[in-house]
Amino acid sequence: MSRRRLVSTAAVLAVSGLALTACSSSSSGGSSSSTSSSMSESPSMSASAPAIDAGSFTADFSVMKQLTDLAAQGSGLVGVLLPDTTTSTRYVQYDAPYLKQAFEAAGLSADQFKIDNANGSASTMQTQAEADINAGASVLLVDPLDPGSGAAIENAAKDAGVAVIDYDRLVTGGPADRYYVSFDNVKVGTLIGQGFVQCVQDWGVQSPQVLIMDGDPTDNNATLFAQGYTDVLKTEFDNGTYTKVAEPAGTWDPQTAATTFEQQLTAHPEINAAITPNDDNANAVISILKSNGVAAKTFPTTGQDASLPGLQNVLTGYQCGTVYKPIYLEAQAAAALAIYLRAGVTPPDSLVNSTTTDTTLNADIPSVYTTPIWVTPSNMADTVVKDGAVTVADLCAGDVAQACTDAGIS
Repeated sequence: MSRRRLVSTAAVLAVSGLALTACSSSSSGGSSSSTSSSMSESPSMSASAPAIDAGSFTADFSVMKQLTDLAAQGSGLVGVLLPDTTTSTRYVQYDAPYLKQAFEAAGLSADQFKIDNANGSASTMQTQAEADINAGASVLLVDPLDPGSGAAIENAAKDAGVAVIDYDRLVTGGPADRYYVSFDNVKVGTLIGQGFVQCVQDWGVQSPQVLIMDGDPTDNNATLFAQGYTDVLKTEFDNGTYTKVAEPAGTWDPQTAATTFEQQLTAHPEINAAITPNDDNANAVISILKSNGVAAKTFPTTGQDASLPGLQNVLTGYQCGTVYKPIYLEAQAAAALAIYLRAGVTPPDSLVNSTTTDTTLNADIPSVYTTPIWVTPSNMADTVVKDGAVTVADLCAGDVAQACTDAGIS
């Protein structure tokens, strides 16, 4: 896609050069050591640092208050680089405000952290990273537009002595001595696959002719999602219960997904079910189904992100379910990790609870995983509604009102 532009070599060198004048640095950017050796001081254990657990974060952000002393010990700016506003509504609606709330709950002031959105431009993200480094950043959280530009930004930052965290998307090819915060993305895909199988059964779909629509192949998360649902569906395909009709090139762009779906439906009119990788792409497909007069609970689709349109499609029977990734958990985990690194303290194993393989480096990246949830009408009230991720007034507006009542949402 045109918005996923790689950072040029000259631009990367410019970032590195400016960064080196702003911060102390070692020569180990992108080194294979397992700790942040390119920082001016390597993280060390501290008896006074609290041992935060990755599973302890709550919707009231109270756990973050345990980090106020650690936040006071640290120095430098925490820069957050978010990718865009189009592939998902989450970055503006959830990530940015939740990250802000997490930093503030831990005691950071407004001038100690900065949250930017690149609006789909890799060169804009590079410029934002450069500005953060020149402003004295000690930690960068990077949610990249693509692995190439993300790795260039991170390696330049590490050369400047800045600790880096991959946020939500793994930056394949980034520095070996970095961290990753996300949900267990293979598990996300597994939930999509399991939810689809259950939905096909519940909706009585006969001889499922399945179209698989993946996310953008340049996004490592899309690869992990596909790994999860492919493993689930393999049994159904292998035993002949389902037929895999096609698996076209993936995308995160809803308009592209709509065009792809229309093309596939024209070429294969027998398609009667689709794996769709997120709520926005599912919504694009559902719009076409509705315009074609397809009735509710007859053509399964899937999604993730628990977006408002996605939840409404679930309630009205056009989407089997959505993977709810409580972003307030991911945001707090990332903010907590950043505060440890900003203070030069090695984060505890209770927080860094897993590893993720960077296939480009052939290295395991220390990771913080939080837990996703498959949401259907039966548990929507006790998950997204209870957590305040969506208001009842917004969710149950218009023709969704009766569906909310049927689901016990009021």
